[in-house]
Amino acid sequence: MRKGLLKKILIAEVAIASLAMVFILVALWNKPLGPALAYSPTQVLTNAQTTEEMTAASGDQAPVPEATPTQASLLGKIISLGKPPASTTKTLCGGPVVMTILLVGSDERSEGYLYGLADSIRLVRVDFATPSLKTLDIPRDLWVEIPGISDHYGITHGKLNQAYFFGNPGMGYYDGPGQGPGLLADTLKQNFGVSVDHYLAMDMTTFVRIIDTINGIDVYLDGLTDLNQNHDGENPLYVLQPGVQHLDGQMALRLAMNRYPTIFQRARNQDIVIKAIETKLLSPEGLLRLPDLVAMFSSSIQTDMSPNDISKLICLSKSLPKENISVAAFPDEMFTGAHAYDPYRQVNTYILEVDNNQLRTEFSGFVEGTWP
Repeated sequence: MRKGLLKKILIAEVAIASLAMVFILVALWNKPLGPALAYSPTQVLTNAQTTEEMTAASGDQAPVPEATPTQASLLGKIISLGKPPASTTKTLCGGPVVMTILLVGSDERSEGYLYGLADSIRLVRVDFATPSLKTLDIPRDLWVEIPGISDHYGITHGKLNQAYFFGNPGMGYYDGPGQGPGLLADTLKQNFGVSVDHYLAMDMTTFVRIIDTINGIDVYLDGLTDLNQNHDGENPLYVLQPGVQHLDGQMALRLAMNRYPTIFQRARNQDIVIKAIETKLLSPEGLLRLPDLVAMFSSSIQTDMSPNDISKLICLSKSLPKENISVAAFPDEMFTGAHAYDPYRQVNTYILEVDNNQLRTEFSGFVEGTWP
């Protein structure tokens, strides 16, 4: 009798421990890797925020139905945690119909993402139904209203790339969700009506390390490209000939940052680099290495995506036709160069002016998949 009782106790303890482990794994699988953005209707409820809690928060006192024998089993509820609501549109890899990601290239060179301007800003539209992937370059010099930090130095406006800078924790200006990417996302929402589901920011050091880890990239250049940034000196190693050139991480970074002969050249160079990275990662060898690369650099990248979100993107990349991947940019003629007084730096600074209503329309078309 005593042995039988001990056996039952042991079985019960193992069952409880196994159940607890399932809960932990599910929570970690769906937990954002970094500070989350503010709640968006397009985002899935987190494990900690149930439908009942959302109803209570909204002030609607909807009755909670009593449990019935036909309701899902405990195991079924555990398995369903973090899954998106059912949709009539068929999607690949268990993803949403569309996921929008704010992609930021930070000029921060130290670890931790405490500071840094947004050196490059892009909006990525991932369509899990088509499937397709589009990226849109957003000029960093747009003069915008920056919400939520007017108590600090009276700052209400600045360049778009400063929104990321002011939101980073090292500045201590912003206490809203998502840190630097969060304030940048709020700024895009307020000025241009753009909503994003997730963000991913990468500093220069991590960018260089990733390029070197995949053994460099091959880029195609239409003409002679001088990467001697300020032309203080002419280093022949930084002058690239037309045609295919193999670049390591440092040279790829130089090309991505090069803004000559015009400021719009930076975006074109970044398009070239992005295409080269895409070609390398979507090759048969690259696809096999994607999970290892994510594991290797996940702690070096600032993102609110969960391992579950990332796994869906990796899965989609294996089924994504190359012709369904595109890079877009606003026409240069939409923008006009001007100067504005920067209250933070206390200098007149170069900015880009634009018809905000026109830009809102273009952004809306991009997010909806109708433009370009």
